[in-house]
Amino acid sequence: MDAPDTIKIDQERRRARGAVTNHTGRFESTTRVEISDDWAIEEERSMFRTQVSLETAKSIITRNTSPDLPFDRSINPYRGCEHGCIYCFARPTHAYLGYSPGLDFETKLIARPNAPELLEKELRKRGYAVAPIAIGTNTDPYQPIEKTHKVMRGCLKVLQAFNHPVAIVTKGTLIERDIDILSDMATRGLVQVGVSITSLDARTSRLMEPRAPVPARRLALIERLSKAGIPVRLMIAPVVPCITDHEIERIIGAGANAGAKAATWIMLRLPLEVSELFQEWLSAHYPDRKSRVMGHICDMHGGKPYDAEWGKRMRGEGHYAELIAHRAALAIRRHKLLKQLPALRTDLFEVPYAQGNQLSLF
Repeated sequence: MDAPDTIKIDQERRRARGAVTNHTGRFESTTRVEISDDWAIEEERSMFRTQVSLETAKSIITRNTSPDLPFDRSINPYRGCEHGCIYCFARPTHAYLGYSPGLDFETKLIARPNAPELLEKELRKRGYAVAPIAIGTNTDPYQPIEKTHKVMRGCLKVLQAFNHPVAIVTKGTLIERDIDILSDMATRGLVQVGVSITSLDARTSRLMEPRAPVPARRLALIERLSKAGIPVRLMIAPVVPCITDHEIERIIGAGANAGAKAATWIMLRLPLEVSELFQEWLSAHYPDRKSRVMGHICDMHGGKPYDAEWGKRMRGEGHYAELIAHRAALAIRRHKLLKQLPALRTDLFEVPYAQGNQLSLF
């Protein structure tokens, strides 16, 4: 029998998925491995289909103190992400739920329908100090299941009512449904949107991000949001050595032409299980480039696939990292883009009257 770390799931069963394996999560006491019982009977194995369960969350605003991040609080309406991006640094979080960061991450999804209620409760707390809330920094709030569950739209309505600033990151064109709310908030300087484009090549994108909108559709999204008066930041997230790095200038140019006002980039990050999953993906789709890709990654992180040290994990170090940074900076300057969008307003925050409360006489 093959060792567990070399067993791949049949391609037909994982069609339109990113990961090629589904290894047991690191916190589990037992390991699940499929093996043949040697009976000469052909068994039909079901495809990995999307399953959604509901979670009654106890809290919804997550705090952080990372110096690498421009925000100190965020919201995650969903756990797991159907987009299936193979490079997603959030994959290891699925292990905390008893699931695999592999195929489970993109097929066993969790919606948090009480998120808007919890958010309103938090914002009403006496002494709440307003600062921009980031949404989409872990999993995409506009992944396909948002169309049914509408958790993100519920959260946006709360933020709109409180005049609370929000920064959104997404690949999902479903955000266009919420332009009515976003454009209203944008008139008061309360919202900005980051749209992630990793490659302009449809085949490369489909392999890396199997259920995310194609690159051309994301460029159209930037254009539509921009025309609605919503500030958009183009995000090359991540740059993948030897696979997408040659596209940096073209992506920035295309984003600028579509109406983006700013552009940023980060280098591929491979924390915990993401490293193994990504290397399996390379073996399946780019076996001829695997050694070069991993060579660049390890060179940027002191010989390791990943270094979690603050100040280094987003960009890496060394000649290759410096070259990418220089190229990106030149392209951003050439297209007259900002490095960051203007700061969101926090002075308009106001707690509205709760439904059923008696109106003030003054």
